[in-house]
Amino acid sequence: MIKWEGVMPALTTKFTSDDQLDLAMFEKNVKAQMEAGVHGIILGGTLGEASTLEPHEKETLIKTALSIVEGKIPVIINIAEQSTKGAVAVAQHAEKVGAQGLMLLPPMRYKATDYETVAYFKAIANSTSLPIMIYNNPVDYKIEVTLDMMEELLECENIQAIKESTRDITNVIRLQNRFGDRLKVFTGVDTLGLESLVIGADGWVAGLVCAYPAETVAIYELVKAGKIEEALQIYKWFMPLLELDISPQLVQNIKLAEVATGIGTENVRAPRLPLQGEERKRVLNVIETAMATRPELPEYKNLKSVV
Repeated sequence: MIKWEGVMPALTTKFTSDDQLDLAMFEKNVKAQMEAGVHGIILGGTLGEASTLEPHEKETLIKTALSIVEGKIPVIINIAEQSTKGAVAVAQHAEKVGAQGLMLLPPMRYKATDYETVAYFKAIANSTSLPIMIYNNPVDYKIEVTLDMMEELLECENIQAIKESTRDITNVIRLQNRFGDRLKVFTGVDTLGLESLVIGADGWVAGLVCAYPAETVAIYELVKAGKIEEALQIYKWFMPLLELDISPQLVQNIKLAEVATGIGTENVRAPRLPLQGEERKRVLNVIETAMATRPELPEYKNLKSVV
């Protein structure tokens, strides 16, 4: 059982300089997330460089995360596969090794029809008892999960949440108007984080949280407590950093930010390579400017929610 609400980081995967999993830095980052008050963690997403991970590495990440969080927050694994058979196998294995939830992307590399996409998601959902979040990101993955498709998907009781990344913020309201409490809605776009929460999103699957967990959770908790102006002040400072998330190089960008805050390294897995030249200077300038003006956060833990 997952309480689908709050800030859930799409964690980066930490690598050593010789391209092995860096479990020591992974643990340091997860502990920083928990200290800040995140409500769950998601492994093996786009930010987690999922397409480059071997099955045994995904298993290691799940088991390591479970040992770190000790049941305090749920560990969710993303599924991004090319075949239904492969996706079902990943889902079943994730459940076997202890993952507590799944986030599902549409089929990779094939632009499935609406009918095929629904059939794909249902096949995975029916193969496992784990609770599921559907990831709706037509901008990057070219397949949109429409309201009518979502209606069909909710026939599966374990499909319970959606990561809404269409970039159309009004879709948060459309989803809630249509489905009410039947579906929990998370924003999946960092630069629409505060706005989505203000209009009623249940949570935020965030990216820059990997480097700035406290600032991200503070925005969520302040909004839920009705302290919009305080949340907005942090968000205005945060925006140049949040824009680093909406880029093909989001992994490199966010890993550079993790270096600045001491909870990550710059190591990525090829074909990704560390940023070079003018683009590297630009991103570092954004990070350095933010670090020089990092706000003092109000006491955001244990606020009384008014939402």
